[in-house]
Amino acid sequence: MRARYLPASTLSGLLGEWADGTGPAYRILAERLRLLIADGRIMPGSRLPSERELTEALGVSRTTVASAYRELRDSGYLTSRRGSGSVTALPSKVEPELGRHHAPGIDTDGLYDFTCAAPAAVAGISTAVASAALELPLHLATPGYHPQGLPVLRSEIAAAYNDRGLPTTADQIIVTAGALAATSIAVRAITQIGDRVLTESPTHPNSVDAIRRSGCRVVAVPMSPGGWDLPLLEATIRQTAPRAAWMVVDFQNPTGFLMSAADRQRLARAFARSRTTAIVDETLFELSLDGQEMPPPFASYDPDGVITVGSVSKSFWGGLRIGWMRVPEALVARILDARASMDLGAPVLEQLVVADLLRRRSTLLPERRASLAERRDALAAAVSAELPSWKFRMPSGGLSLWCELPEPVGSSLVGVSQRNGALLVAGSRFSPDGGLESFIRLPFTLEPEALRDGVERLAASYASLTTGAPTRRAGVMIA
Repeated sequence: MRARYLPASTLSGLLGEWADGTGPAYRILAERLRLLIADGRIMPGSRLPSERELTEALGVSRTTVASAYRELRDSGYLTSRRGSGSVTALPSKVEPELGRHHAPGIDTDGLYDFTCAAPAAVAGISTAVASAALELPLHLATPGYHPQGLPVLRSEIAAAYNDRGLPTTADQIIVTAGALAATSIAVRAITQIGDRVLTESPTHPNSVDAIRRSGCRVVAVPMSPGGWDLPLLEATIRQTAPRAAWMVVDFQNPTGFLMSAADRQRLARAFARSRTTAIVDETLFELSLDGQEMPPPFASYDPDGVITVGSVSKSFWGGLRIGWMRVPEALVARILDARASMDLGAPVLEQLVVADLLRRRSTLLPERRASLAERRDALAAAVSAELPSWKFRMPSGGLSLWCELPEPVGSSLVGVSQRNGALLVAGSRFSPDGGLESFIRLPFTLEPEALRDGVERLAASYASLTTGAPTRRAGVMIA
């Protein structure tokens, strides 16, 4: 198979202001290219431009490009093939400095991990597992396949929607192996190859990847400094007529914005006019940290045109791998048909565990929210003290701060921070169209003390980029 060629002009655009770092130019260029490859913005198997072509596009010496390519070959990110030139690759072990979210082979032991916006398990997990184990024998005489989900769990999920004012039956619930699986199934069911799917920018990168792997074209609408730009969203919907939209309206990941009831109603009407099916991810719904009253579910404003995705990964524990969809009745059979080619149902034991947790959520979730609020405040205070030039808006819920840096050095900061003991994901990873180099997402899921120490490492790393000061390695690192 012939390697896909990446023109020098395209690669130059991806590199951006790569020469802003400190140290030899070829090492800075090599590190920037490594980040792009490991982050998925340059796909493995892509043929890079020749040394001469890239030299002309970047306006640097031939030696700089040749040395950068040599560094990439030595580290396993570039291979030379007869007749194919220099082709990108991934080494057998991807180093943490590359900022890849949960890439295989990453060992985070001894590092402050700011890549994962997911907390540890709530205190009631073990009790729920023990209770589920007692119920499991009742299911062992069955084949164990439940494409729509166990009735007991679907009933609990439907009851939660009814409590929020959204009439829902258990037959409208489809249980999946997490929210990402639910999104993938929903997109496959309602779109065809080449269809447009609207989403926000920035947004959750793995979900955007899932949309693209379904053969759809992503139409990204930028968030404004105050949240969603409703006039821009409405104009984009009119102009592009997307077949579907994937949105996060509850403490949007990564910005933390919460869409108001009035804006939900207005946007739902815009989707209905264009016959766009909205897939709304409510994974962060339960994580309201300031005690505010939550707006009605987005589907309340168009019950027959909205697919709602939920999960317990953020509220209880990601290790359970249980999510779901609330689906309009007319789409249930269609979505189950699409699901059949992907999997045959979620694990029975985990579904029993989640059913027990949902029954006890009123006693389990207040402690979860209080703990996250404490960590949010600790992280915000540390960033304000150690990195006063970074700007962020204090979110009223969710799991992360979305920080704006004075300079577009996000991708460079990823590599420098790893060498100083902290793992990051570049802000550009959250952009469907590239850019956002001036942003970094900082989850507040570590313990408060670890958050404070981790921010000190980030501050030292940032200083080394912007002032040329050496990075510091003080104290013992915390996992």
